[in-house]
Amino acid sequence: MGFGGVALKSVSFFLRIIEFCCGAIILGIFSYFLAVLSNHGLGIDTYVKAVEGISGAGALYTLLALGLVCFLGGIAFFSFLGMLLDLAFTGAFIYIAYATRHGANSCSGIVNTPLGTGNAGTGERVSKGSGGSVHLPQLHTACKLNTASFAVSIIAAVFFFLSIFLELALARHHKREKAFGPSPNNGYTAGSPKRKFWQRKPKNRDAEFGEKPDALPAHVTPADVGTRHSYGTESTA
Repeated sequence: MGFGGVALKSVSFFLRIIEFCCGAIILGIFSYFLAVLSNHGLGIDTYVKAVEGISGAGALYTLLALGLVCFLGGIAFFSFLGMLLDLAFTGAFIYIAYATRHGANSCSGIVNTPLGTGNAGTGERVSKGSGGSVHLPQLHTACKLNTASFAVSIIAAVFFFLSIFLELALARHHKREKAFGPSPNNGYTAGSPKRKFWQRKPKNRDAEFGEKPDALPAHVTPADVGTRHSYGTESTA
């Protein structure tokens, strides 16, 4: 593999690591939110479950993509599949940014968080609900976590979008390398070129011309001719 292929794979590997970190951060934050809401018997909005599911799927996909970049990067099928999934996760993380849009606001005064709404400036905590052993954070803390999720989701969406074009570049580079790289198909190395299954195997002309097809035919020597007997000589003897 040439320098161009190594550079493309290195950039793709870096993007996948960032994407994994973004997915893992959001997954951790919203898993905590779900644990608090469930443990204290508080109502769980549908979008909270959706965000956790999307972030978990994104983290799992990027782990698999890291392996694909190392071992199967540039192969047309996997590149096309990666482009489709990257496009899907771009939209998915845009949805997460929309779901956590209240994180773009200030975390002072009245705040709207996945754990509830209230005044963060007074140190107010989330409604205690019914019992539970998981620590209830202050609304200010919940707002900061929501802000982090909002920022990270935007970063993830941008990186997934960039990965689409990087997968395309990897596929094109792999195709060029396969077409013009050293192989018997283009005369760079010795050996028989690969044939399609419908192509006939060329005939072996060595059997017709010997081991050296460019050699001249052998000349007849006097020893090969022998003594010629004349009919007239025998009849007059």
